[in-house]
Amino acid sequence: MDTEALKKSLLKKFQEVTADRLQKIQLGVLDLEKETADQAAEDVARELHTMKGEARMLGLAAIGQLAHAAEDVLRAEREGKTATEVATDVLLRACDVLSDLNEDLSGANTGNPASEEMVRMLAEVSGQTPPAIPGARPVAPSPAPPPDPVAAPVVAPAAFAAPPAPVQAPVAAPPTQAPVAEPGAHAAAAAHHPAAAHGRDEEAPSAAKSAVADRSIRVNVEVLDALGLLAGDLLVESARGRLRSSETEALFERFSRLGDRFLRLAEEIDISNEVREQLDRVESDLHMLRDDAFRFVRRNDDGINTLHGNLAKMADHVAEARLVPLSTVFDAFPRAVREMSRTQGKEVDLVIENADIGVDRSMLGDVRDALVHLLRNSVDHGVESPDTRQQLGKPLNGRIRIRVRVDGDMLHIEVEDDGRGIDPERLRQAAISKRLINAVQAAALSEREAIELIFRPGFSTRDQVSELSGRGVGMDVVKRKVETLGGSVGVSSRIGRGSTITLRLPQSLALMKVLLVRLGDDVYGMPAADVEAVMRVKPDDRLEIFGTLAVRHRGKPTALVALGPLLGLNGGNRFDKPPAVVVRHGEDHAALVVDGFVDEREVAVKPCGGEFLKAAPFIAGTAALEDGRIAVLLHVPDIMAEVRRMARPVTQAPAAKRLRVLLVDDSPIARATEGALVKALGHSVEEAQDGEEAYVKVQNNTYDLILTDVQMPKLDGFSLARRLKSTPAVARIPVIILSSLASPEDKRRGLDAGADAYLVKGELGVEVLAQAIDRLT
Repeated sequence: MDTEALKKSLLKKFQEVTADRLQKIQLGVLDLEKETADQAAEDVARELHTMKGEARMLGLAAIGQLAHAAEDVLRAEREGKTATEVATDVLLRACDVLSDLNEDLSGANTGNPASEEMVRMLAEVSGQTPPAIPGARPVAPSPAPPPDPVAAPVVAPAAFAAPPAPVQAPVAAPPTQAPVAEPGAHAAAAAHHPAAAHGRDEEAPSAAKSAVADRSIRVNVEVLDALGLLAGDLLVESARGRLRSSETEALFERFSRLGDRFLRLAEEIDISNEVREQLDRVESDLHMLRDDAFRFVRRNDDGINTLHGNLAKMADHVAEARLVPLSTVFDAFPRAVREMSRTQGKEVDLVIENADIGVDRSMLGDVRDALVHLLRNSVDHGVESPDTRQQLGKPLNGRIRIRVRVDGDMLHIEVEDDGRGIDPERLRQAAISKRLINAVQAAALSEREAIELIFRPGFSTRDQVSELSGRGVGMDVVKRKVETLGGSVGVSSRIGRGSTITLRLPQSLALMKVLLVRLGDDVYGMPAADVEAVMRVKPDDRLEIFGTLAVRHRGKPTALVALGPLLGLNGGNRFDKPPAVVVRHGEDHAALVVDGFVDEREVAVKPCGGEFLKAAPFIAGTAALEDGRIAVLLHVPDIMAEVRRMARPVTQAPAAKRLRVLLVDDSPIARATEGALVKALGHSVEEAQDGEEAYVKVQNNTYDLILTDVQMPKLDGFSLARRLKSTPAVARIPVIILSSLASPEDKRRGLDAGADAYLVKGELGVEVLAQAIDRLT
């Protein structure tokens, strides 16, 4: 390799290493304000020291001078000559200038106005005189003191800029070619000689001595995409090979059976001795052919199985190569949160757990965008001001926690804050004021449905747009990005305690485990991570909830939908006990009726080809199968959205006010069904499992209406009604009996016990219940 080519290679390597090193420096600088400040200072000093040595070795004087001036500031802060807050701010700004120089190395030798100004600022903060850069313009003395780094206006955090495109670098040079030092090479020297961390020029030659070859290379993500698709295709082809092997074995067996029939027929025919001798030779040849065929089948099967296993390993390695640690984007978040919180006059600590978990490289940008918005929301809307937190008895510093874990093939990312939480009533009023829903619809929303209003396009609880949270770009964008990747978003919140947003995503998009089902003669696939169970729907398990067909699954009513008609295909329920797939998306579940199950397997997902499939709803992609058929992969979030739309009842006219209803029934299924009816009318529901529990609740709470079953343990519905009506404090509360007992005698007993109305469960519907409630309230 000629000298010029080697220099270019080393400069590219320097850019890659320095970009990573600057992230570590920024994280360490932020830790200067924490309890781990001493260790953080040592780490930052080592990284700056190494950067300075590498830069000077490559003739990048401006970067070397900046790193040296930053070392002086760090030392002044450790010695108490400079305030930690001032040092932190100016060092972070120095990192921005170093990052700019690193991206464009053309000015990394002589410097530029921004780097010269940064050197002056660092020198004044540390009390040093900035040395001149060889060959650079003279640095004039600053005519006036630099602006206070703390009071200086905060620009948009550079940490939230889009991640740079991967730098293409050749394979690392062999050791004989003196490559640039590996990250941390100088750190070891600094660790043994602490004073060297603050030295001047004498350390530069040691950089070359400690250089070692890097064992990693950068690969264009498009190459990995192509390898992933190729690996998937090869897996399918090897599966086809196994299928052909089985077919070949079946053909040999047919030939063998045909030979046996021929020999038996020859034995029954009277033939000459000469012909008999020929038949004996034919029989011997047939036996030899059968043995050879058997051995061929054995060897072929072994080869095919070995090939398939190796291809599966290759596919796993390709998928693993596509994974990038989430720290790639997470490392920029602590500084960004610090700067964002300061613009709000807040102090917020960011805690990140398991940032080394990998995610598919092609998803990194979307994951980053979603998390940036969630962090902005947490700082802006979630965490309270220090004064408010002090009044509430909370620590003055707010806390945001990002927690990552892997569940099978799925990645769970939680963003949790300890702020004010989400107020469902406030969301209802905001949605009404923005005319997203009307008052009737708002009253009918459950608490969970009210919280999910944050995902409506254009929704915000603020009248004025905040620079921090964005301009009209809301949680709907986060939800859309995540669902486009085949994931889901969940929200949980407690008023005054904080909120948690959970992103559930596939860890890799190259290969996906899917459940293959049959609709007619066609095969469809669903991500296995979205499948909760498969079942046969028995007639006894079916029920109807205000016009919507449902099935009991694990004790809860679950919407039952024929998948074929939902997709616009022919067919439907043709069996007494049809097969169904129970899928989930967030908190929603549905049982999708299919014609049959095919298999569960790992497939290579390909984007939809052709305008027809691209425009078709509910379709996420396609996958080739070993028998030549193409499986259409379904997009579960779209399917669940349609199921919710189909299952939502028509909201009835509300009563004069939103009522607080106590529902008493010992059956969880009955409570879920009847509770849904009451909520559909816009009322809130509380539950009790028997009459005794209900009577205790009535003593301690205020209710506008009581709905009760009759046959219950401890205290039945008739006895509960009598006890309530004989207690003056609660006698005024209307009581409606809901019972499967439908005889005139049972109804008379209920009314005699003091019930204000008696409704038969088999005849219960939204309109019947609404009329009874309106009459009594």
